[in-house]
Amino acid sequence: MNTAVAVIATVVLIVRFKLNPVIALVLGAVYLGLTAGLGVEGTVDAVTGGFGDILADVGLLIAFGVLTGAMLHRAGAIERLVATLLHACGPRGMPYATAVTVGTALQSIFVDVLLVISAPLARRIAPRIGDRGLPRMATALAIGLECGIVFMVPGVGAVALAGVLGVPMGQMLIAGLVVVVPTVLIATAIMTFLFRRGWWDPAKDEQEPTWAGMDAGPAGQDDDRSSGAGTAAADGEAPAGNAAGDGTDGAARVPEPAGAATVVADASGAGPRRELPLSLLFAPLLVGLLLIAAGAVLDAAGVVHPVLVFLGEPVIALLIGLVGTTAVVGLSLGREVVEGAVGDGFRESGQILILTGVGGSLATTIANAGLGEILGRYFSANTAAPLLMVWVIAAVLHVAIGSVTISAITAAGVLAPVAPVIGLAPVLIALAAGAGALFAVHVTSNTFWLLQSLLGQSVRGTLKTCSVGVSVASVVAILLILPLSLVF
Repeated sequence: MNTAVAVIATVVLIVRFKLNPVIALVLGAVYLGLTAGLGVEGTVDAVTGGFGDILADVGLLIAFGVLTGAMLHRAGAIERLVATLLHACGPRGMPYATAVTVGTALQSIFVDVLLVISAPLARRIAPRIGDRGLPRMATALAIGLECGIVFMVPGVGAVALAGVLGVPMGQMLIAGLVVVVPTVLIATAIMTFLFRRGWWDPAKDEQEPTWAGMDAGPAGQDDDRSSGAGTAAADGEAPAGNAAGDGTDGAARVPEPAGAATVVADASGAGPRRELPLSLLFAPLLVGLLLIAAGAVLDAAGVVHPVLVFLGEPVIALLIGLVGTTAVVGLSLGREVVEGAVGDGFRESGQILILTGVGGSLATTIANAGLGEILGRYFSANTAAPLLMVWVIAAVLHVAIGSVTISAITAAGVLAPVAPVIGLAPVLIALAAGAGALFAVHVTSNTFWLLQSLLGQSVRGTLKTCSVGVSVASVVAILLILPLSLVF
């Protein structure tokens, strides 16, 4: 009962009284600890200990991932990647390629920056992919963005969920990849079918894009970074592909595919500088992710080798990715761009780290309150029921709060104590919580308003592409996750 009151009170504080999510989560954890009999000292230990424990597990991972993404953003890698995908996949395959790429390879990019850059590019590509190009690209972008956040390491939601539940990062990476790729493909295909059957009226569902339109959404409700800070474009930065001042103009053009190295102007204005191939820009990050996955596979196979174990540690693997990306971007654009990217990354990662930490505080307090034993009485060893319950709790929280990250972490924290009682693998709880947190992205979400403004959709159109599209992905994901209980 006290847990339910704490969760409901946290939701009310955020939604009704517009209290910052960080403060609301801490207050909920303090209330639960005091009312559950932990005492003053036990409550403080749970709140501070939970905060420190999760950051000890995932703090550097989040920081390294965000910094790597900032480097790639400054290098203009996203625009070049979109052009390459269009060239390789053709117009018909572009929505599917966009959803998969955004949901996997680009998850190190800070979500608002990724959206502000990729949305204008998607809008310019839309007329080239045939009938109903705009809703298909908008849906693919929304599904890829949201699914990647909660399923794909180093997406901030996936990393936070793994930290709260104690899931090995390599296991989360592999399991998330297994879920996210079919989820985005199936959900995009379903939405494409609906749009081609007439579920889109350009006269009512489309409008001229307006940069000012992104301010129409409620301030402080950030779907993916979950903070009160404004969006990149709303904060006065260039609206399309120039959020960090890298000189790109995503709204004005779709760049040509860049396979071979070319000569471009130095960002500092000192003269021409050699632009490296796109594959080389992404290579360090991909190497880091492959090292994490390889470490998980070797661990499962019982292979123990000091060098392999060291390189497969997520912190070391992402550090290698960050150092490699820094070197590549430095060679391509110069030291000034690297320094600017580091500044961007530090600003972006701070709010994510604080939110992740307080999510760990609430989860630890719930665990210390003995909720696992109580819930264990209501669940059998059949894993379907608790996984569906995690999905429902996360979905309800997301509808109320409008934050994917907060709802996923809170739902995972509520049912995490059940795992050892009934033998449920924590990675399944993480995946189910992530899937539920995707349900019903709507007007309380900052991502909703960015997609509406940047892609030239009406509110009605955005409800179709974003709210319905991501909800379809949420349902598809849980249907894919349930059979995984036979494996984990």
